[in-house]
Amino acid sequence: MRIVPCVGGLVYDDRGRLLLVLRAHDPARGTWSIPGGKVEPGEDGAAAVSRELREETGLEVAPTRLVGVVERPAPDGGMFVIEDFACQVLGGVLRAGDDADDVRWFSAADLAATDPGSLAPGLLDALAGWTALPR
Repeated sequence: MRIVPCVGGLVYDDRGRLLLVLRAHDPARGTWSIPGGKVEPGEDGAAAVSRELREETGLEVAPTRLVGVVERPAPDGGMFVIEDFACQVLGGVLRAGDDADDVRWFSAADLAATDPGSLAPGLLDALAGWTALPR
C-alpha cells in the first residue's frame, strides 16, 4: 500500500475557537477541515505544517507538539497518514488561500450547529478523541 505523508495544523484563537478551512479540492472537497496537506520531499512535519498553513490560511505558525495521527484512504488504494500538530500563530493575515474556498474560526457551538455532512469525514471523532474540540 502506498503511504502518503500529510500534516494538519490545529490553531485556536484567544477565545478557544478552532480554525477550519473549506476544502477547495478533493479529497473531501466542499467540507470543513483542519488546514494542511501533503509533506513535500525533503520536508519534515514541522516545516510542512508551517508551509501548508501559510498557503491555505495566510497565517505564519509554529508547530508546538504532535496532537494525533489519523489515516484516511487515498486514491488508487493508498493511505494518507496525517500528523496533526498544535500550532501557535506568529503573524500573518487570515485569508482563504490556494486550496481553500473559505477559512473560519469555529466555536463548539458553531460546530454543533454545522451540518455534519459539511465536515470532513472523521473530523469530530478525531478532535474529541484528542480532547481538542474548540470551546
